[in-house]
Amino acid sequence: MKSALYVVATPIGNLADISLRALEVLRGVDVVACEDTRHARHLLDHHGIRVPTLALHQHNENSAAEKLIRLLADGKAVALVSDAGTPGVSDPGARAVAAVRAAGFSVIPLPGASAAIAALSAAGMSEERFLFVGFLPAKSSARRAVIEEIAVETAALVIYEAPHRVLETVADLAAVLEPTREIVIARELTKLFEQIERMPLTEAVAWLTADANRQRGEFVLLVNGAPSKNAEELDAHTEKVLSILLAELPTKQAAKLCAEITGAPKNALYQRALELKTQAL
Repeated sequence: MKSALYVVATPIGNLADISLRALEVLRGVDVVACEDTRHARHLLDHHGIRVPTLALHQHNENSAAEKLIRLLADGKAVALVSDAGTPGVSDPGARAVAAVRAAGFSVIPLPGASAAIAALSAAGMSEERFLFVGFLPAKSSARRAVIEEIAVETAALVIYEAPHRVLETVADLAAVLEPTREIVIARELTKLFEQIERMPLTEAVAWLTADANRQRGEFVLLVNGAPSKNAEELDAHTEKVLSILLAELPTKQAAKLCAEITGAPKNALYQRALELKTQAL
């Protein structure tokens, strides 16, 4: 097998959710670098693969990356896996990949299972775009600050969360975001107790607390994007800011700056700016 670092996506639950190509590579490499050697060994043993493993996790990623580079310099082929899904995506691996690339060695991706995409495919959300947020901060104050930052996004929000924080995270989402939004709570995807439920965001905390089992497992939370605002729905403050800017700036620049100041949608502001310009003629 060609000497390279193969970034291999692994199942997020069901061990059958692995590609034929991934199995071929895992059988053919000299070493498998993994987030947890015990977890990786379970997957490898399930598929009858006997390959040495090397630990690479968030606490040793820099030193482990040096080992990968030495292996590649010796002409070895190395696979990189995380406990579930794709390395480097809300999992260790990004720094190791960067170090390997900087050292001049090939990095070859092998796509596969993704909790985010699996949840989106079963959610039925109408947004054409999504924003992958990943894990929010553990502390509520920092978490709410991030939620406030992304609250204006019109794309669907994709959030990962652990069982011991899911209730607090959903409560913060409900406290910061508009009550008209909906949430999809997807837990234990591809596993025995898989559950995917869609509901108004205001009802999510009550749903989680109604049954303790609903707070178990790994979670993907999907939230509708910010409600779109038409030009006529701009509030008085936004209208005032836009009018002041229009008196000094070209239409497009005024709309852009107003969007940065107020958080209102730039397209709506541009349309309203054109109307105000026309009215002033």
